[in-house]
Amino acid sequence: MKHALSAPSRLPAETEHQASRREEILDAATRLFAERGYVDTDTQLLADELHVGKGTLYRYFPSKRELFLAAVDRGMRKLCAHIDASIEPIEDPPERIAQVVHAYLGFFAEHPELVELLIHERSQFKDRKKPTYFEHREANRERLRDLYRSYISEGQIRDMPVDRILDVLGDLLYGTMFTNYFSGRQTSVEAQARDILDVVFHGILSDAGRSRRPPENAPSDNSSAGATATHNARPKKS
Repeated sequence: MKHALSAPSRLPAETEHQASRREEILDAATRLFAERGYVDTDTQLLADELHVGKGTLYRYFPSKRELFLAAVDRGMRKLCAHIDASIEPIEDPPERIAQVVHAYLGFFAEHPELVELLIHERSQFKDRKKPTYFEHREANRERLRDLYRSYISEGQIRDMPVDRILDVLGDLLYGTMFTNYFSGRQTSVEAQARDILDVVFHGILSDAGRSRRPPENAPSDNSSAGATATHNARPKKS
């Protein structure tokens, strides 16, 4: 049974105005950073476009660096919210996983500016311990472990290390997102998701092929990379 969501209390007018202005700044900053890159985006240009003084920008974001990182973080939060909303009504575990794939690919197809921001973040802020994308991944890691353990216990997916599931699916989607962006791939989201799910759910070996190379003889490792997309396949609220 779902939890009922209480209506949000109305914020004071000043707070609502501040939140609205912050979103307006981030909208414009995201577009400019994506178009021009971090180095070539001047905060004065942003202020002029918003018809405000630079002092207004700095009241919300003390530096261009903080503004940029806030824009990336907001993009990732929007991705997570989009995926969460898309899987909310789905009960069946395999269907929930399938919807994560669809929602992830669809979001980046509609928001290529976030891909640009992720690229510029990696290029310009190598001093950071983890890029924003992977901070969000790690923040959701433990709940995903619990989720996939429950899928295994229900017999919905085969018994295997849950971190291997998260790493393989995460890496696959993360790489697909960048490949799509750099190649300008014209394949529809639906067709691409269908292909990914076919290979992930059913594999590429026939019964004869599997009999010649049983799973216990397949390579096994403890790969450490993961990704954000699968971190949103959370259990349905009850």
